[in-house]
Amino acid sequence: MQIVVNARLLLPDKLDGIGWFTFQTLKRITVANPDVHFVFLFDRPFSEEFIFSENITPIVLSPQARHPILYHLWFQQSVKNLLNRMKPDLFFSPDGFLVLNTECKQHGVIHDINFLHHPNDVRWLTSIYYNKYFPLFAKRANRLATVSEFSKKDIVNNYQINENKIDVVYNGINEFFKPLSESDKTKARQIFANGEEYFVYVGSILPRKNILRLLEAFSIFKKESKSDTKLILAGRPYWGLQKINEYIRKNKLEKDILFTGRLDNKNLAMVLGGAKAMTYVPYYEGFGIPLIEAMQAQVPIITSNVTSLPEIAGEAAIMVNPNQVNEIKDAMLKMDSDENLRNKLIAKGNRQKEIFSWDKTAELLWESMKKSMR
Repeated sequence: MQIVVNARLLLPDKLDGIGWFTFQTLKRITVANPDVHFVFLFDRPFSEEFIFSENITPIVLSPQARHPILYHLWFQQSVKNLLNRMKPDLFFSPDGFLVLNTECKQHGVIHDINFLHHPNDVRWLTSIYYNKYFPLFAKRANRLATVSEFSKKDIVNNYQINENKIDVVYNGINEFFKPLSESDKTKARQIFANGEEYFVYVGSILPRKNILRLLEAFSIFKKESKSDTKLILAGRPYWGLQKINEYIRKNKLEKDILFTGRLDNKNLAMVLGGAKAMTYVPYYEGFGIPLIEAMQAQVPIITSNVTSLPEIAGEAAIMVNPNQVNEIKDAMLKMDSDENLRNKLIAKGNRQKEIFSWDKTAELLWESMKKSMR
């Protein structure tokens, strides 16, 4: 059996949500199936750390697919030509991009379709490309996987896909997240927040993450509580940062809202583990990986009551309407002052997190892939 894999998001030191999904699942699937030959397709020179086992053959195809026009050239020409030549048993794409004009069986993972509901949250050409092609990819796939029951329903309803064609495979939790000792929490506060306690947001700085409303809520929280608690934004800024910086300057919050930029795994685990609470209130999310990372780190959560987030958080969070600044603020006030509440949420998070593991994800994904080859 031969399976060709879109491995273009396996980038050293640059794994994001889908990149981690790709890494953690393929690492397990390839090692567990030594009798299957996997061909990993990269769009640039690759790192040997991603060649998990001897049954993997890496191939680099050009051009580098990091722009809608180049997406099209890479998938619909370079990958298509390879598939037509190799005739594998399956083409597997963990980021959902598929090849339209090939007879090869295909399996895609569509993590969410935020770009359909909020087209202005991605760059205009990317929005046009995604909204034109992802419905076609969904229909072309022999089978699909997605990461929550919410996303499954969203894809079924909007792309008119048979629900029996889609399998739900939750994300897992990366092993480097863990609870910190009190001394390590003190160290984290010293490193990231000038010694003060802090709320933390973990994730890319993007419009759909609802950062401006989070800042507005935090500004009111500071005025009402007189608390020294800071807010840390830990993640890579993509776009929308100008408005965020303008808001911070206008409200004189430079000393209270702190940016870390993208962090390595060790520092990301430390900034999360040292937080008084996770404040993660996007208005659309297909899964919400930071929620389960916070559970693993034993950090209580404030999150949104929309899309997939109630499904993932369970009872381990204070739920708020992400469009209501005062609800977010009130949750911050409760979380900042009520240690008993924080401890109850942590205990519930310890139970909720047992639902999520990369071993389970990989097993379910492999079963889904095998269904698509039958």
